[in-house]
Amino acid sequence: MKFFWLSLTLTCASFNAWSNTSTGEATYTQVCAACHAQGAAGAPKTGDPKVWGKLIKEGQVNLTGDGYVGVRAMPARGGKPDLSVVEFADAVVHMANQAGANWRSPDEAMLKKIEQRIAKRSQAKK
Repeated sequence: MKFFWLSLTLTCASFNAWSNTSTGEATYTQVCAACHAQGAAGAPKTGDPKVWGKLIKEGQVNLTGDGYVGVRAMPARGGKPDLSVVEFADAVVHMANQAGANWRSPDEAMLKKIEQRIAKRSQAKK
Protein backbone atom coordinates (compact mmCIF):
# COMPACT_ATOMS: atom_id res chain seq x y z
CA MET A 1 0.00 0.00 0.00
CA LYS A 2 2.85 2.40 0.79
CA PHE A 3 4.29 1.72 -2.65
CA PHE A 4 0.97 2.70 -4.23
CA TRP A 5 0.89 6.07 -2.44
CA LEU A 6 4.53 6.74 -3.24
CA SER A 7 3.91 5.96 -6.91
CA LEU A 8 0.83 8.15 -6.97
CA THR A 9 2.70 11.03 -5.32
CA LEU A 10 5.60 10.79 -7.77
CA THR A 11 3.23 10.61 -10.73
CA CYS A 12 1.37 13.73 -9.58
CA ALA A 13 4.62 15.59 -8.95
CA SER A 14 5.88 14.68 -12.41
CA PHE A 15 2.62 15.78 -14.01
CA ASN A 16 2.72 19.07 -12.09
CA ALA A 17 6.27 19.80 -13.28
CA TRP A 18 5.29 18.97 -16.88
CA SER A 19 2.10 20.99 -16.57
CA ASN A 20 3.96 24.14 -15.44
CA THR A 21 6.44 23.80 -18.31
CA SER A 22 3.61 23.26 -20.74
CA THR A 23 1.73 26.29 -19.40
CA GLY A 24 4.81 28.50 -19.71
CA GLU A 25 5.42 27.37 -23.26
CA ALA A 26 1.75 27.80 -24.18
CA THR A 27 1.67 31.33 -22.73
CA TYR A 28 4.91 32.14 -24.54
CA THR A 29 3.43 30.91 -27.83
CA GLN A 30 0.11 32.73 -27.39
CA VAL A 31 1.36 36.00 -25.89
CA CYS A 32 5.12 36.50 -25.92
CA ALA A 33 6.33 34.99 -29.19
CA ALA A 34 4.85 37.79 -31.29
CA CYS A 35 7.74 40.02 -30.15
CA HIS A 36 10.28 37.74 -28.45
CA ALA A 37 10.59 35.15 -31.24
CA GLN A 38 12.05 37.76 -33.62
CA GLY A 39 13.26 40.38 -31.16
CA ALA A 40 10.67 42.90 -32.39
CA ALA A 41 10.57 46.38 -30.84
CA GLY A 42 13.76 45.68 -28.90
CA ALA A 43 12.37 42.60 -27.14
CA PRO A 44 15.08 40.18 -26.01
CA LYS A 45 15.04 37.44 -28.64
CA THR A 46 14.16 34.05 -27.21
CA GLY A 47 17.18 31.77 -26.97
CA ASP A 48 19.80 34.54 -27.24
CA PRO A 49 22.17 33.75 -24.34
CA LYS A 50 24.04 37.05 -24.64
CA VAL A 51 20.97 39.23 -24.20
CA TRP A 52 19.14 36.92 -21.82
CA GLY A 53 22.28 36.33 -19.75
CA LYS A 54 22.12 39.91 -18.52
CA LEU A 55 18.45 39.56 -17.70
CA ILE A 56 18.92 36.23 -15.96
CA LYS A 57 21.50 37.88 -13.69
CA GLU A 58 18.80 40.29 -12.50
CA GLY A 59 17.08 37.29 -10.93
CA GLN A 60 13.77 35.60 -11.41
CA VAL A 61 11.85 37.80 -8.97
CA ASN A 62 13.06 41.10 -10.43
CA LEU A 63 12.77 40.09 -14.07
CA THR A 64 9.27 38.67 -13.62
CA GLY A 65 7.96 41.53 -11.48
CA ASP A 66 9.38 44.25 -13.71
CA GLY A 67 8.17 42.61 -16.89
CA TYR A 68 4.69 42.06 -15.50
CA VAL A 69 4.12 45.80 -15.05
CA GLY A 70 5.78 46.60 -18.39
CA VAL A 71 9.29 47.64 -19.25
CA ARG A 72 10.64 49.71 -22.14
CA ALA A 73 8.41 49.04 -25.17
CA MET A 74 6.77 46.00 -23.57
CA PRO A 75 3.25 46.64 -22.27
CA ALA A 76 2.11 45.36 -18.90
CA ARG A 77 1.32 41.64 -18.92
CA GLY A 78 2.70 41.40 -22.43
CA GLY A 79 -0.37 43.23 -23.68
CA LYS A 80 -2.82 40.61 -22.36
CA PRO A 81 -4.70 42.32 -19.49
CA ASP A 82 -6.12 39.09 -18.03
CA LEU A 83 -2.74 37.30 -17.85
CA SER A 84 -2.14 36.09 -14.30
CA VAL A 85 1.13 36.49 -12.44
CA VAL A 86 1.59 32.70 -12.47
CA GLU A 87 1.04 32.46 -16.23
CA PHE A 88 3.41 35.35 -16.86
CA ALA A 89 6.01 33.92 -14.47
CA ASP A 90 5.90 30.53 -16.20
CA ALA A 91 6.39 32.18 -19.60
CA VAL A 92 9.42 34.05 -18.23
CA VAL A 93 10.80 30.75 -16.92
CA HIS A 94 10.32 29.22 -20.37
CA MET A 95 12.15 32.08 -22.12
CA ALA A 96 14.99 32.29 -19.59
CA ASN A 97 15.54 28.54 -19.77
CA GLN A 98 15.77 28.73 -23.57
CA ALA A 99 18.82 30.95 -23.04
CA GLY A 100 20.52 28.74 -20.47
CA ALA A 101 18.83 29.44 -17.13
CA ASN A 102 17.65 26.61 -14.96
CA TRP A 103 14.61 28.29 -13.43
CA ARG A 104 11.49 26.58 -12.19
CA SER A 105 7.92 27.73 -11.84
CA PRO A 106 7.83 29.96 -8.76
CA ASP A 107 6.63 28.46 -5.51
CA GLU A 108 4.36 30.35 -3.09
CA ALA A 109 7.26 32.13 -1.35
CA MET A 110 8.71 33.36 -4.64
CA LEU A 111 5.27 34.39 -5.92
CA LYS A 112 4.86 36.52 -2.82
CA LYS A 113 8.19 38.25 -3.56
CA ILE A 114 7.18 38.75 -7.20
CA GLU A 115 3.86 40.27 -6.15
CA GLN A 116 5.69 42.62 -3.76
CA ARG A 117 7.98 43.67 -6.62
CA ILE A 118 4.94 44.25 -8.84
CA ALA A 119 3.29 46.42 -6.18
CA LYS A 120 6.49 48.44 -5.72
CA ARG A 121 6.95 48.95 -9.48
CA SER A 122 3.26 49.77 -9.99
CA GLN A 123 3.43 52.41 -7.28
CA ALA A 124 6.59 53.92 -8.81
CA LYS A 125 4.86 54.21 -12.21
CA LYS A 126 2.03 56.36 -10.78
